[in-house]
Amino acid sequence: MDDLFTLVYAELRRIAGRQLRGERFGHTLCTTALVHEAWFELAKLERIRWQSRSHFLALAAQAMRRVLIDYAVARRSQKRGGSCSHEPLEVDALVAVTERPEDFIALDEALQRLAVINERQARIVECRFFGGMSIEETADVLGSSSATVKRDWAVARAWLNRELCT
Repeated sequence: MDDLFTLVYAELRRIAGRQLRGERFGHTLCTTALVHEAWFELAKLERIRWQSRSHFLALAAQAMRRVLIDYAVARRSQKRGGSCSHEPLEVDALVAVTERPEDFIALDEALQRLAVINERQARIVECRFFGGMSIEETADVLGSSSATVKRDWAVARAWLNRELCT
Protein backbone atom coordinates (compact mmCIF):
# COMPACT_ATOMS: atom_id res chain seq x y z
CA MET A 1 0.00 0.00 0.00
CA ASP A 2 2.82 2.41 0.81
CA ASP A 3 4.43 1.82 -2.59
CA LEU A 4 1.09 2.42 -4.30
CA PHE A 5 0.58 5.64 -2.35
CA THR A 6 3.98 6.93 -3.48
CA LEU A 7 3.23 6.08 -7.11
CA VAL A 8 -0.16 7.82 -7.27
CA TYR A 9 0.31 10.63 -4.75
CA ALA A 10 0.65 13.38 -7.37
CA GLU A 11 -2.49 12.18 -9.16
CA LEU A 12 -4.41 12.03 -5.87
CA ARG A 13 -3.37 15.61 -5.12
CA ARG A 14 -4.60 16.67 -8.56
CA ILE A 15 -7.98 15.04 -7.93
CA ALA A 16 -8.18 16.54 -4.43
CA GLY A 17 -7.25 19.97 -5.75
CA ARG A 18 -10.03 19.73 -8.31
CA GLN A 19 -12.49 18.74 -5.58
CA LEU A 20 -11.48 21.58 -3.28
CA ARG A 21 -11.38 24.25 -5.98
CA GLY A 22 -15.09 24.93 -5.54
CA GLU A 23 -15.16 24.74 -1.76
CA ARG A 24 -15.66 27.79 0.41
CA PHE A 25 -12.69 29.91 1.44
CA GLY A 26 -11.18 28.69 4.67
CA HIS A 27 -12.37 25.09 4.25
CA THR A 28 -10.87 23.00 7.04
CA LEU A 29 -9.47 20.53 4.54
CA CYS A 30 -6.53 21.40 2.34
CA THR A 31 -5.49 19.30 -0.64
CA THR A 32 -3.01 17.27 1.39
CA ALA A 33 -5.53 16.65 4.17
CA LEU A 34 -8.19 15.48 1.71
CA VAL A 35 -5.70 13.08 0.08
CA HIS A 36 -4.74 11.68 3.48
CA GLU A 37 -8.35 11.39 4.68
CA ALA A 38 -9.25 9.52 1.49
CA TRP A 39 -6.15 7.34 1.86
CA PHE A 40 -7.28 6.34 5.37
CA GLU A 41 -10.65 5.36 3.91
CA LEU A 42 -8.96 3.30 1.19
CA ALA A 43 -6.64 1.63 3.69
CA LYS A 44 -9.71 0.22 5.45
CA LEU A 45 -10.50 -1.82 2.33
CA GLU A 46 -8.62 -4.96 3.21
CA ARG A 47 -9.86 -7.40 0.59
CA ILE A 48 -9.74 -5.17 -2.46
CA ARG A 49 -7.49 -6.05 -5.36
CA TRP A 50 -6.56 -3.06 -7.48
CA GLN A 51 -7.18 -4.02 -11.08
CA SER A 52 -5.42 -1.02 -12.60
CA ARG A 53 -4.29 2.50 -11.92
CA SER A 54 -7.62 3.81 -13.23
CA HIS A 55 -9.52 1.44 -10.93
CA PHE A 56 -7.58 2.73 -7.93
CA LEU A 57 -8.12 6.37 -8.90
CA ALA A 58 -11.86 5.77 -9.33
CA LEU A 59 -12.05 4.34 -5.81
CA ALA A 60 -9.94 7.24 -4.52
CA ALA A 61 -12.38 9.70 -6.10
CA GLN A 62 -15.25 7.90 -4.33
CA ALA A 63 -13.38 8.10 -1.03
CA MET A 64 -12.75 11.85 -1.50
CA ARG A 65 -16.43 12.34 -2.30
CA ARG A 66 -17.40 10.58 0.93
CA VAL A 67 -14.95 12.69 2.96
CA LEU A 68 -16.32 15.93 1.48
CA ILE A 69 -19.91 14.80 2.06
CA ASP A 70 -19.11 13.96 5.69
CA TYR A 71 -17.62 17.42 6.16
CA ALA A 72 -20.60 19.08 4.46
CA VAL A 73 -23.04 17.16 6.67
CA ALA A 74 -21.10 18.11 9.79
CA ARG A 75 -20.98 21.75 8.70
CA ARG A 76 -24.71 21.82 7.92
CA SER A 77 -25.59 20.29 11.28
CA GLN A 78 -23.65 23.07 13.02
CA LYS A 79 -25.64 25.81 11.29
CA ARG A 80 -28.96 26.99 12.62
CA GLY A 81 -31.80 25.51 10.65
CA GLY A 82 -29.52 22.85 9.22
CA SER A 83 -30.79 23.07 5.67
CA CYS A 84 -29.95 24.92 2.50
CA SER A 85 -32.25 26.65 0.07
CA HIS A 86 -33.25 24.76 -3.04
CA GLU A 87 -33.54 27.51 -5.60
CA PRO A 88 -33.39 26.61 -9.29
CA LEU A 89 -29.95 26.62 -10.83
CA GLU A 90 -29.58 28.58 -14.05
CA VAL A 91 -26.43 26.72 -15.07
CA ASP A 92 -25.46 23.10 -15.22
CA ALA A 93 -26.20 21.74 -11.73
CA LEU A 94 -23.04 19.66 -11.62
CA VAL A 95 -20.95 22.78 -12.19
CA ALA A 96 -22.99 24.85 -9.73
CA VAL A 97 -22.50 22.29 -6.98
CA THR A 98 -18.77 23.01 -6.97
CA GLU A 99 -19.55 26.70 -6.56
CA ARG A 100 -22.06 26.08 -3.75
CA PRO A 101 -20.53 23.44 -1.49
CA GLU A 102 -23.66 23.15 0.63
CA ASP A 103 -25.24 21.47 -2.40
CA PHE A 104 -22.78 18.57 -2.18
CA ILE A 105 -25.26 16.85 0.12
CA ALA A 106 -28.07 17.25 -2.42
CA LEU A 107 -25.78 15.93 -5.14
CA ASP A 108 -24.83 12.93 -3.03
CA GLU A 109 -28.48 12.11 -2.36
CA ALA A 110 -29.33 12.48 -6.07
CA LEU A 111 -26.36 10.30 -7.00
CA GLN A 112 -27.57 7.61 -4.61
CA ARG A 113 -31.00 7.70 -6.27
CA LEU A 114 -29.35 7.47 -9.70
CA ALA A 115 -27.34 4.44 -8.55
CA VAL A 116 -30.61 2.64 -7.78
CA ILE A 117 -31.89 3.38 -11.28
CA ASN A 118 -28.62 2.95 -13.20
CA GLU A 119 -25.47 2.07 -11.27
CA ARG A 120 -23.19 2.46 -14.31
CA GLN A 121 -24.33 6.04 -14.86
CA ALA A 122 -23.70 6.83 -11.19
CA ARG A 123 -20.20 5.35 -11.45
CA ILE A 124 -19.57 7.42 -14.58
CA VAL A 125 -20.51 10.59 -12.69
CA GLU A 126 -18.16 9.62 -9.86
CA CYS A 127 -15.29 9.00 -12.26
CA ARG A 128 -15.86 12.04 -14.47
CA PHE A 129 -17.08 14.65 -11.99
CA PHE A 130 -15.38 13.62 -8.77
CA GLY A 131 -12.35 11.86 -10.22
CA GLY A 132 -11.68 14.20 -13.11
CA MET A 133 -11.19 11.18 -15.35
CA SER A 134 -11.45 11.36 -19.12
CA ILE A 135 -14.04 9.46 -21.14
CA GLU A 136 -11.38 6.91 -22.09
CA GLU A 137 -10.15 6.44 -18.49
CA THR A 138 -13.73 6.01 -17.30
CA ALA A 139 -14.42 3.47 -20.05
CA ASP A 140 -11.31 1.55 -18.99
CA VAL A 141 -12.38 1.47 -15.33
CA LEU A 142 -15.91 0.34 -16.13
CA GLY A 143 -14.99 -2.04 -18.93
CA SER A 144 -17.24 -0.18 -21.38
CA SER A 145 -16.70 1.52 -24.69
CA SER A 146 -15.98 5.23 -24.90
CA ALA A 147 -19.21 5.72 -26.85
CA THR A 148 -21.25 4.09 -24.08
CA VAL A 149 -19.56 6.22 -21.43
CA LYS A 150 -20.12 9.38 -23.48
CA ARG A 151 -23.81 8.56 -23.97
CA ASP A 152 -24.38 7.57 -20.33
CA TRP A 153 -22.49 10.67 -19.13
CA ALA A 154 -24.88 12.90 -21.09
CA VAL A 155 -27.95 11.06 -19.78
CA ALA A 156 -26.68 11.06 -16.18
CA ARG A 157 -25.90 14.78 -16.30
CA ALA A 158 -29.37 15.55 -17.65
CA TRP A 159 -31.01 13.39 -14.99
CA LEU A 160 -28.96 14.94 -12.17
CA ASN A 161 -29.61 18.45 -13.45
CA ARG A 162 -33.34 17.78 -13.38
CA GLU A 163 -33.12 16.26 -9.88
CA LEU A 164 -31.00 19.10 -8.47
CA CYS A 165 -33.15 21.86 -9.97
CA THR A 166 -36.47 20.65 -8.55
